[in-house]
Amino acid sequence: MTAASSFLRDAPIEHVIVPPQASELAARYDGLLAILTVICGAVLLLITVLIVVQAVRFRARGGGPRGYDRLRARHWWVEAAWTLPTLIIFLGFFAGGLALYLAAFEPTQAPALTINVIGKQWMWKAEHPNGAREINELHVPAGVDVQLRLTSQDVIHSFFVPALRVKRDVLPGRYTTLGFNATRPGIYSLFCAEYCGTDHSRMRGRVVVLEEAAYADWLSRQDAAATPAAAGAVLFRSLGCSGCHAGDGPVAAPSLAGVYGRRVPLADGRFVLADEAYLRDSILLPRKHVVAGFAPVMPSYAGQVDEAELLHLIAYLQSLGAPTGPAAGPAPEEVAP
Repeated sequence: MTAASSFLRDAPIEHVIVPPQASELAARYDGLLAILTVICGAVLLLITVLIVVQAVRFRARGGGPRGYDRLRARHWWVEAAWTLPTLIIFLGFFAGGLALYLAAFEPTQAPALTINVIGKQWMWKAEHPNGAREINELHVPAGVDVQLRLTSQDVIHSFFVPALRVKRDVLPGRYTTLGFNATRPGIYSLFCAEYCGTDHSRMRGRVVVLEEAAYADWLSRQDAAATPAAAGAVLFRSLGCSGCHAGDGPVAAPSLAGVYGRRVPLADGRFVLADEAYLRDSILLPRKHVVAGFAPVMPSYAGQVDEAELLHLIAYLQSLGAPTGPAAGPAPEEVAP
């Protein structure tokens, strides 16, 4: 059974036809779909009527010449009058769809809440900024810009919430962001929309949208042992990272204070932006980006830390402070991705 068939089986009939609009983008998606459906239906009706009328007229006059040259000579203006407006209308559809696509995939600027979500056969694991954790559930506040940091622990998954009109592929070894603003409190279905194994249809959950006060109350009642940054600090010391990067160890290593968001000079002359992907690569593939002035002696921690622990380490590094100014290097538009 697929996620789609599970949704058809369990959802109310009105939600099967049109899922509830529970986000800011939902109305825009539905509006564009409605306009596209109406215009395409009108075009289909017009073509059907023209075919029937022309067939009746042709039969009434007992046939006649149907050569292409004759039709082109007498009716070229009909072709032009039909083709040009159709082209303009569908270019309008393209422009509207492109604007909606860019709005859906544009990273959320300064989100009020960032939640880590890990896809794993066959469950969704979420961790809130205070350390509260959920499995196959995601509680979010209504009216707040939320950003999910998504990754997979094994195979490709796809995070899909029909009511929010959001869907994003979740890939192993890569961080993907998904932003939304839920406007309607309620409980909405969460699916994996990418076939990921034998129990793919069971990889389901729910998104619970609460009023801000209710969300704060729910969050305060969760058993959170430590924030991701605090857990990352403990892991940073237990793995021995502080022995070199604290600056007083036997091996010279670059300082990590304020590294997140900074342009880092590399040994090969390039500069790279120290984002989540860079920090992840530095932990698992330390020889991929060797910092200028330092020997490539850091060991790889691949296989020693899982995806949740990687996110904790990254949260800790992010907490070490913002850079006081840009490092010497190229302009932001010249920074390597």
